[in-house]
Amino acid sequence: MKNHTLRLGRPALAAVLAGGIMLATGTPALAERKPLLGPTGYGSVKLGMTAAQARATGKLVRKSVRGSLPTCTTWDLKEQRYGDNRAGVFISKKHGVVAIAAPGSVRTPQGIGRGSTVAQLRRAYPDFRLDADGPIAGVPGNRKATYVFHISKTKVLGVAIYLKKQDCFK
Repeated sequence: MKNHTLRLGRPALAAVLAGGIMLATGTPALAERKPLLGPTGYGSVKLGMTAAQARATGKLVRKSVRGSLPTCTTWDLKEQRYGDNRAGVFISKKHGVVAIAAPGSVRTPQGIGRGSTVAQLRRAYPDFRLDADGPIAGVPGNRKATYVFHISKTKVLGVAIYLKKQDCFK
């Protein structure tokens, strides 16, 4: 999978969103609890939010990604900025926030994130499968969304959540 273009379809989405997740965040205070990715979004950034609502969270930074479709804008979470031609959040003019990549070591409510084994992933998501969209699984509690995983042979390298109905990637 290549991670430098958005025109390759959903497999490229997995690479764009999850493949670039390599930066570690600082150690949080013990009392601070990290938000989870899913089932409705990440922290205060929710799937379906308009660009104005998402911007108002104060959690996003606008960025430009070559090859992105004119129907969408690309953003990074302030806590996870991507280099190259990658973005962590995609916002559709029609559907609102349609994709969010989990920053750093953030996990899903089922405990899956960077460093999880593929065996753990399969146990947590019985519907996990490899298909035309790449390695995906349904999002428990949100039938409108899908998890996209970036995996090696044995480990999860990153995870993203996206709306099934969107117009940001082919």
